[in-house]
Amino acid sequence: MASHLMEMKAAVLKALAHPTRLAVVEALGGQGEKCVCELFDVVAPGDRTTLSKHLAILKAAGLVTDRKEGLKVFYALRCPCLIPFLGCIEQTVRQRVDEERKALRT
Repeated sequence: MASHLMEMKAAVLKALAHPTRLAVVEALGGQGEKCVCELFDVVAPGDRTTLSKHLAILKAAGLVTDRKEGLKVFYALRCPCLIPFLGCIEQTVRQRVDEERKALRT
């Protein structure tokens, strides 16, 4: 049982392990539900098909939910605790960058 739980946790982290998916999570966490067209404007440097694949990965991992309204599909963050978690990671990364810069100066 514990092994299965660890595998599921790893699957969630793996789903987050892409810059576009992280940007989607942050976009949904900051302003709530968004349609795919809004997400494309905010996060997708590529095409809509690529964004749809990233959204499908996040949905399969249980991190986002979707609902259809007419021709539009709206996504929402299902796991709001990700936002402080990603903030903590960002703080750690910034700290590391600062330490590396200081080390280069000396």
